[in-house]
Amino acid sequence: MKKYIIITPEGGTTAPKPDYELHNFQVLGFVENVNNETEAITKFLKENDWIFDAEFNVAEFILHELL
Repeated sequence: MKKYIIITPEGGTTAPKPDYELHNFQVLGFVENVNNETEAITKFLKENDWIFDAEFNVAEFILHELL
């Protein structure tokens, strides 16, 4: 079985220095015990309904398999 990290370019974070412009990705979560990326997204969305409430675009998700 595989493990994935799910990240997105959507949303934002702030730097400790308030006037510093920061462009980065956000880690949304991790998924374990799946066979592929499709299963990972499906499982992640079932376990994290806040993703829809926060209006993240699933098409923007980037998955990386963790070894």
